[in-house]
Amino acid sequence: MKVLSVFDGMSCAQIALDRLGIDCTYYASEIDPYAIKITQKNFPNTIQLGSVCDVKADSLPPIDLLIGGSPCQGFSVAGRRLDFSDPRSKLFWEFVRLIKEVKPKWFLLENVKMKADCQSVISEALGVEPVEINSSLVSAQNRKRLYWTNIPFEGLPTDENLKLSEILESGVVTDRDKSFCLDANFYKGGNLKSYFEKHRRQLVFSADGLAQIGIDCSGIKGHDSLKRIYSASGKSPTLNQCNGGNREPKVAIDEVNKLWRKLSPLECERLQTVPDNYTDGVSNTQRYRMLGNGFTVNVICHLLNSFSL
Repeated sequence: MKVLSVFDGMSCAQIALDRLGIDCTYYASEIDPYAIKITQKNFPNTIQLGSVCDVKADSLPPIDLLIGGSPCQGFSVAGRRLDFSDPRSKLFWEFVRLIKEVKPKWFLLENVKMKADCQSVISEALGVEPVEINSSLVSAQNRKRLYWTNIPFEGLPTDENLKLSEILESGVVTDRDKSFCLDANFYKGGNLKSYFEKHRRQLVFSADGLAQIGIDCSGIKGHDSLKRIYSASGKSPTLNQCNGGNREPKVAIDEVNKLWRKLSPLECERLQTVPDNYTDGVSNTQRYRMLGNGFTVNVICHLLNSFSL
C-alpha cells in the first residue's frame, strides 16, 4: 500500500498501519521539526515531503490511501471559532485539492466537533458524512472527533471501559504533588459549565460520570479549566496542543490525603494509545504538544481494520 499522510505530525497513522500489520510506503507531509524528528526516530523509512502546499500529484506514485487531520484550531470550541477564515482551517482545502489531484482509492480526514455549517461544507466537499467517535471507547481519554472516510468499517469501536487508573505510572511521586480540598457534594444534572463558573469550584469526575464538586485549593493560576483535578476512577479530559506549563491534565493520586499531580508524557502517550516512550527524544513541552495534536491510534486502527482482513 502507498500512503500519503498530510498534516502528519508524529505519524500516528503510521503507528496504526504498523499495528495492523499493513506493509506500506509512507509519504508524510509535515513542517514541525520536532514531530518529524520523532517520526524518523520510529519510522526511519518515512519519506518526508515538507509543506502540504508543496505536495504535487505528479511527483508521487499512485496513492492508495490519503489520510490527515487538518489543523482544527479555527473550528474547535476551545479556540476562537474563526472557522474557514482562520488560515490554519483553510488548509483543509489542500486536502480537497490532493483528493482531486492524487485520486486516492481511499481517504480519511479527522477533525474536531464544529458548528453544523462548517461540518456541512466539509461533508459536501468530500462527498461523505462524518462519523463521530469518542476516544473514550478505546482509551482513558474523553476525545470526541469527527471522521470523514470512504473506507468501509463496522460501526463504533467496542467500549473497553478504560479508566485513568489503568494507564498511570506506578510509584510516580514528584515535587509537583499538591493538596486539594473536596466536599461530599455531587452535581447530577443541569449545565455543568455554568454551575462550575458560578460556584468557582473544582471538579473531580467519578467513575459513574458524575462530577464531584470540591473547593478550589489547587493553587494554580489561570483559567478555571486548568484547576480541574480528575479522579483516577474516571477519564482524562481531551489532550490538546497547549499542554505544558499548567495545562497538563491533573489526576488525584490520593483522594484520602487529597494529593494530585500532572499526568506524565508517558501517561499521555497511553491516553492516545501510542507506544510507551514513542515521543521520547524531545522536550516534555514538545511531547505534550504533539500528543495533543495527534490521533488516538486505536480509533484509526478501527477505521483502517478492513485493510488488514
